Amino acid sequence: MEQSQVEVNTTTSVISRGDVAMSLRDVAVAFDGRTAVRDATFDVVKNRVTSLIGPSGSGKTTLLRALNRLHDLTPSAKVTGEILLEGTDIYRGDITVTELRSRIGMVFQRANPFPTMSIYDNVISGLRLNGIRKKSLLDEVVEESLRGAALWDEVNTRLKSAATGLSGGQQQRLCIARALSMKPEVLLMDEPTSALDPIATLRIEELMAELRQKVTIIIVTHNMQQASRISDDCAFLLMGEDRAGELIEFDTTEKIFHDPKDPRTVDYTKGRFG
Repeated sequence: MEQSQVEVNTTTSVISRGDVAMSLRDVAVAFDGRTAVRDATFDVVKNRVTSLIGPSGSGKTTLLRALNRLHDLTPSAKVTGEILLEGTDIYRGDITVTELRSRIGMVFQRANPFPTMSIYDNVISGLRLNGIRKKSLLDEVVEESLRGAALWDEVNTRLKSAATGLSGGQQQRLCIARALSMKPEVLLMDEPTSALDPIATLRIEELMAELRQKVTIIIVTHNMQQASRISDDCAFLLMGEDRAGELIEFDTTEKIFHDPKDPRTVDYTKGRFG
């Protein structure tokens, strides 16, 4: 989709044209009654990369984790507002957590391959959990997923080797392949390159550019250069006086970095605070 085809309603921070993968409406997350992030309202357009930027503590990762119900694991957490996946509220609709996490994949800050599993078994662990055992199908998914993560050519002769024998960058791409094996509609990425060297970082960024042809990506990043390089749309969050993160501005990345509406956005993208 060309950037010129996307129009932004600046009052509601909602992209108003283009196929929408997810919609957030007044989303807030609280822990033990204390609000960590609030008033997040924007649309995530299909087959685009949306970056969440802002200083530490502004609620980026908290918001990201709410998008596939990872806060369900924290009894003190409460998510309010609406998070819609293809029009279905993921907290109040009829979608199960298991189905949700197959449709919305997650790649964490540090690569987390299952240490006791081979490369092959890591990729298809989710399928096996869902009861899929047909070897020809699993073989096909392994190759397709590793190719999708730009890792097949590097590991195809050692699929039965331990995943922990891979380099850091390769392990992160393996985790991406593991997420891709479930054929997700949306891929969440929480600072996926923060622990990688520049060469591995560049490879992941190139991979994201390729993947958005097939999957919608939402990424948390502290790296302003990375956000400007890889994302199409951008949400800027900032901690308020009550220490709750809030959405300050949402727009195309071009607008956020070159023609933002809020002076706080200018200060942050220009490195005046953070």
